[in-house]
Amino acid sequence: MDFVAHLKFNSSSSAAERDAALARRAGWSYPKGMKVITEHWPMSSQYEVVSVFSTDDVAPIMEFVLEWSDVFDIDVSPAVSAEQGLQLGGELLGRLTRFQGA
Repeated sequence: MDFVAHLKFNSSSSAAERDAALARRAGWSYPKGMKVITEHWPMSSQYEVVSVFSTDDVAPIMEFVLEWSDVFDIDVSPAVSAEQGLQLGGELLGRLTRFQGA
């Protein structure tokens, strides 16, 4: 299953801790069992890192969050591609009770 992780520096992180996190990232690898699809560092005030990855096990997600939660607030959500979402949406709409008998 695919997931999206949004990481934002937490308010308690100092400038030195943020700089150290960048250096730490340079030598860090994603946990075993987590296949990285993409990682972006947006130039925005909302998030510092957006990572999309695939895994069938919660353990790599927990490891990822525990590794970086000292400097980041992290939100991980399941995700589907636009193509998958459109296909699923069409299938699911027909099963929703609010559309039955309309």
